[in-house]
Amino acid sequence: MGTTSPLHDDLLSDEVNEDPYPAFARLRAEDPVHWSDRHRAWMLTRHDDVVAASNHPNLSSDRVRPLLARMPEERRATVGPVFEMIADWMVVSDPPAHTRLRRLATHAFHPKKFVAMEDRIRALVDTYIDEYVQSGEQDLIANFAFPLPATVICELIGAPVQDADRMKAWSQELALVAFGTGGDARADRHARALAGLEEMLAYFSELVARARERPPGGDDMISSLLEGDASGERLTDDELLGMCALMLFAGHETSMNTIASTVYQLLRHPDQLALLRADPKLAGKAVEEGLRTEGAIKVLQRWVTEDLELRGKRIRAGDRVFLLLAAANRDPERFADPDRFDITRSPNPHVAFGKGMHTCIGAMLARLEMRMAVGRLVQRLPNLRLADEGFRPQWQPSIASRAMRALPLRHD
Repeated sequence: MGTTSPLHDDLLSDEVNEDPYPAFARLRAEDPVHWSDRHRAWMLTRHDDVVAASNHPNLSSDRVRPLLARMPEERRATVGPVFEMIADWMVVSDPPAHTRLRRLATHAFHPKKFVAMEDRIRALVDTYIDEYVQSGEQDLIANFAFPLPATVICELIGAPVQDADRMKAWSQELALVAFGTGGDARADRHARALAGLEEMLAYFSELVARARERPPGGDDMISSLLEGDASGERLTDDELLGMCALMLFAGHETSMNTIASTVYQLLRHPDQLALLRADPKLAGKAVEEGLRTEGAIKVLQRWVTEDLELRGKRIRAGDRVFLLLAAANRDPERFADPDRFDITRSPNPHVAFGKGMHTCIGAMLARLEMRMAVGRLVQRLPNLRLADEGFRPQWQPSIASRAMRALPLRHD
C-alpha cells in the first residue's frame, strides 16, 4: 500500500512560502478545516467557509487584546507597546468599537474623494513611468510600484512626499509583527517594530498639530478625521494616531504588491498581455485577476469567542482561526480552472479585500491606483518584459502577506 505524504501547513516553510498553492489545494480538498500545530490555529481554505467566517458572530476580529492578556509580564514589557497600538486599529476591532471607528473614518475615505483624485493619480503614474524609464533601473517594485502608492498616501495624509521613504521603512518594520515574518528578521522583529513605531507616532503627532493650526475644511485625510462626523463626534488623539498608522500601513502595501504581481503574471501569460494591449479597458479586470491569483494578503486571523462547529470539527473558544484568502481565491467550487490567470474572468468573487464589515475601507482607492498603474505600464511600454526569461521571484517570508522582493524588467 502507498503512503500519503503529510499536509504542509507551515506558512513560513521555504516550500510553502515560494509557492503556497499546491499545499493550499491539498488542505482545501483533504482537510478544509485543519488544525495546525505549527501555528496553533485552525485553517479555513474553502471559499464558502472563508466568506461565512468573515461574518460569523463567534469569530472576533479583536484578536490582539486576547494575545496581550495571555502574554507573560516580562514579554509584554518588551513587545506590548507594538501590540497595544495595533489593538486600537479599526481592522482588529469588533462592534460597537469598530462601528464607531468606521463611521468616523467614512468621511475621510469617501468615494468622492478618490474619484476627485483620478486625474492626479494618472499624472503620478505617468511621472513615475517616465522616471523608471529614464533611471535605467530594472526593478519595477523599488522604482515604480513603491513610489506611486507611497506618494498617493503621503498626499492623502497631508505629509511631504519626500518623507515617503521614511514611511516605507516604518511600514516595513510594523509588517514584521502584523504579518508574522520569517527568516532573519524574526528574532528581533518586535524591537525593530517598536523603534519604528515610536518614530512614526512622533511624526504623525507633528502632522496632526499642524493640521489643527490650519483653517477647517482641508482636503487631506488628517483634516477630515479632525472634523469628525455630522454629530460632531471625533476620534480621540490616540485613535487619530492609530488611524494614521493604519492608513500608512494599509495604504501602500496592497497596491505596491498587487501592481508587481499583476505585471509579473501578465508577462508570464503573453496571451493575456495581448488581450490587455488590444483592449486597455481590461486593466480593471486584469487587476481583479491579479488580486485573486496573487493577492497581497494571504491570511486574515480571527479569535473564537464561543465554541462552534464547522464541517464536523469542534472549534473552541480561545482558539485562533486563519482565513486563508489565497486558498479561497483558488477554490474550484467557486472558480472554473482556478489556477489559470484569465483577465476576462467574470464573475470574479475573490475575497482579496476581505468580506463583510471588515472589507478594506480603502479598496476603491487601491483599485484606482492599480488599474491605472497596470494599464499605463502596458500601454506606454510595449516592449516590457522580464529582464531574465528564467526569472523566478523571491517572496518575503511571511504568514499573512504575499510580496515579491524585486521584479527586474526590461522595456527597451
